[in-house]
Amino acid sequence: MTNLLRLMIIMVIATASIQVDAASLDSGKSITIGSGPNTVFEFTDPDCPFCRKASKYFEARSDVTRHIYFYPLPMHPRAKEKARYILSMTDKAKAYNDAMSGKMDKTPPLAATAEGIKLQEEQLEIAKKFKVNSTPTFIINGRIIEGFDLKKIEAALGK
Repeated sequence: MTNLLRLMIIMVIATASIQVDAASLDSGKSITIGSGPNTVFEFTDPDCPFCRKASKYFEARSDVTRHIYFYPLPMHPRAKEKARYILSMTDKAKAYNDAMSGKMDKTPPLAATAEGIKLQEEQLEIAKKFKVNSTPTFIINGRIIEGFDLKKIEAALGK
């Protein structure tokens, strides 16, 4: 076995076993949707097409409680504006659902409150703490899942 192959095997094993202490996530800074027994921490971008697919998938599940944090990607120029607007709303869950369904895609510039801007910055710090660098990223039962990988998500949920 070559050294490169050994290294690759070690990296796969190490990556597969990474666990995160999700208890240290401040869910008070998230948008909480649902009340199911399975807790899903979700780092998302309101303009990411894979995040939107994931949102639609979780929307159809009654067995999850989602804690949503925004991680707007620079490649989506209106993502930060939308995140701040959503976090400024009284009904954040409704605003989130509107954004993820595309209802905000052709709107004029969206206003945000100082509180919404601050909350978005706090969510970004949480994402950095957990080394999130892509969307969607999920933490389910302590397991990090990058991307909308349905097999991994359902395995983490025990389905």
